[in-house]
Parts: sequence; structure tokens; C-alpha cells
Amino acid sequence: MLWNSLNQTVELGWDFYLPVILFVALIALAVPVWAAIGAAAITMLVMSGDLPLSAIGESLFTGIDAFALTAVPLFILTGDVLVRTGLSKKFLDVAEALTCWTRGGFGSATVLVCGMFAAISGSDAAGAAAVGRMTIARLVESGYPRPYACALVAAGACTGILIPPSIAYIIIGLVLGISASTLFLAALIPGIAILVSILVTNIIMNRLYTYETGGNMGLGEWLGNLGQSLKSGWYAFIVPGIIFYGIFSGRLTPTEAGATAVVVTILMGFLLGTLKLADFPAMLVSSAKVNGVILPIIAFSAPLAEALAIMGVPQGFVTAVTGLTDDPSILILLMICILIAAGCVMETTPNIVILAPILKPLADNIGMNEIQFCIMMITALGVGFITPPLGLNLFVVSGITGESILKIAARAIPFVLTMLIVVLLIAYLPAISTTLLPDIYK
Repeated sequence: MLWNSLNQTVELGWDFYLPVILFVALIALAVPVWAAIGAAAITMLVMSGDLPLSAIGESLFTGIDAFALTAVPLFILTGDVLVRTGLSKKFLDVAEALTCWTRGGFGSATVLVCGMFAAISGSDAAGAAAVGRMTIARLVESGYPRPYACALVAAGACTGILIPPSIAYIIIGLVLGISASTLFLAALIPGIAILVSILVTNIIMNRLYTYETGGNMGLGEWLGNLGQSLKSGWYAFIVPGIIFYGIFSGRLTPTEAGATAVVVTILMGFLLGTLKLADFPAMLVSSAKVNGVILPIIAFSAPLAEALAIMGVPQGFVTAVTGLTDDPSILILLMICILIAAGCVMETTPNIVILAPILKPLADNIGMNEIQFCIMMITALGVGFITPPLGLNLFVVSGITGESILKIAARAIPFVLTMLIVVLLIAYLPAISTTLLPDIYK
């Protein structure tokens, strides 16, 4: 019904259908997403004849000609340096000391260290790989079934794009013309809410199935352990401290904060003797590979967005949807369903560049705050990291452990449900996203 309404509103023809079919076919053939987006965009522009083919080159350049995008490779590199210098292990030591008094202490520590890593790297997959290598074997030794241990790490790593600074918020800010610093501030409470939901879910599951025992520790012993871990690893928190203070105080842009974090992390690695010049080639290649996946998608999203705008698809989508119902609650639920479904089959970056320009006019039409819309969108897409068939985090932890993806996905269901509850709260309670913002953004 929605598709028929959209077709009647925009009068879609083969200049729309053929590029869509081409895009789906290329994705099914495992062609890189950026190539599929580029092929669809070029086909759409050529068939419609609204823009000359020569304009595509200019669109590709302007798509990535943004100072804010410089922050993306910097945060990716910071996360890589963090792992190679061993500073991420200090995060785990402190997290374990914080939670060792509880019966599910190490499981809770795993979730917390995922959040700590997210506050630096801004990447889900990097967090899943780094934390998974440190914790999954110990989780199994503590009594957790291996599939559940993998699911716990995969779910905790979802905070990579949800807790600022996040690459996803930089990208959606670029696509929609919103300050990344503003989005970081708005995402702080929702990101922590997701982290707490995963933490609470693990505690409940541990209570139900008694995966992990222990926690019989007095206050004095707990404070002693915590003090010792902070004494031996306090310097690891200099990096996230610089990022958070710099961005949220307004003294540094996200790009400047990322650059500062890279330099400080490298200097700390040299001072600690855990980083050598010989480590740099592998480190830079690893970060470049991740960055090389993201930037081409953003570049080719520009001509695609132009093609969709010329054809009137975003405006037609709004007219078609509001023609079916004008109830804001139902329309918000529809947007969430679209985002959850999209997150199940495609990565976050292409989902942002394709869906944000289409769904944003609908959010504006029902009076949703644009900042709240961005937070809702990224959080909903974040659920897709632990849902098949894509579930990037599932593949990462499966690759580390050799565990079946389906078994991990089955154990991740409780985390998916609690994350969805947080998504609904964000969507229907604007204060969660706007409380920390200046009045001008509310």
C-alpha cells in the first residue's frame, strides 16, 4: 500500500526502478557497497537526464570535501594505537575492579570496557575485536557458555557508534548539515542508556542461569582493588579525558580532539615502551582499510542524494506516508521499523547516507526535533550490529572464536529486546536526547 501510494505521488518510472534493482543485485553479488551505490546513482542520473554526467565528478569531490570528515580516520587510528600500546588492557583492569564485588563481575566489566573503548574509537567492529580478544576466553572460564560470551561482547560493542565520539554521528551530521559536537552532546544520555540496558540484561541473565559466581567481597577489599587498579592504570584515561573535555567544553572540534588523541596515545606508547616505529606501517594500513570502506560510500552518496532529490523521492515519501496516517506515534514507529529492517541487511554508513535524507523530511513533518531524529536513527541502526543476516559484530566475534553465528545471534536476543526498548524511549521522549542541549536546539 505504501509503495503504491509513493508510486502515485512521485510517478516513478524505470529511471528509478532499474537503479534500485541494480543496487539490490550488486549487493546480493557481494559487490562493495560504495560501488553498488555509485552504479545506482550514475544509472539514475543518466536515465533521468536531469544532470549531465560530468557533474558526477564534482559531486564525488564535494561529498568528501568536509573538514569534519578528517575526524573519522583520526578516531579509527586512535583506537588502533590504543590496542597496540596495551592501554585497552588498563581499561579492563579498572572495569573489573569496579564490578568485582558483584556475582556477575567479569561480565559487567566486559560491558563497561566496551563502553570505555567506544568513548575513544567510535567504531563497533574495532571494539568487538579488541574487547573480544581480551575477554571471551576469560568469560568462558568464569562459567559463561561460549555463544553467550560472544553475544555479550557483540552487544556491548554496539556502543561503539552510540557513545560519543562516534563516527556515525559525524557522518549523519555531515549528511544533514548538523554540528557533530551538538550530536555528541545529545547522544551522551542515550548512549549511556544503551550501555546500562546491556549491563542490566547481563545481570538478569546471570541471575537466572548462574553463569558466574563470586562477588563475596567486603567494602575494604573492593576499595583496595579499585585503588590499586587506578594507581597502575590511571594514565590510560588521559585519552578519553582529552576527547570528552575538548569536545564538550567547546575548546576542540571533533577533528582537533581526534588529532590530539592520536598524538597523546602515540607518545604514551613510546613512553611506556609498548609502541615502536616498526608498528606504524601495520597500524596505518589497518586504519586505512577501515577508512577506505567508509569514505567512498560517503562520496558516492552525494550524486545519489542529488538524483533522489531531483526525482522528488524524499518529498514523495512524506506525502505517501502521511496520506496513509497522520498519527505521529504511528509514523515514528514506522520509521523505527524501517531503520531496524535496514540495519539487519546493510551497514550503518550506507543506511545513513541513503535513508537520512528520505526520513528526515518525514520527521520534520510530524514536528520531531532534528537532533532527536538523528539520535533515534543511529540508535535504531545500532541494533543491526547484532541481528542477522548482516550483524557485523556477530561476524567479528565469530571470526575470533570460531563459534556459530546463529548460536551467537540466538543468545543475543535478550540484548536486542532491551536495546529496542531504549530506542522506543528515545523516539517518544525527546528529553532523553535534548536535556543536555542549549535551549536553541530544543
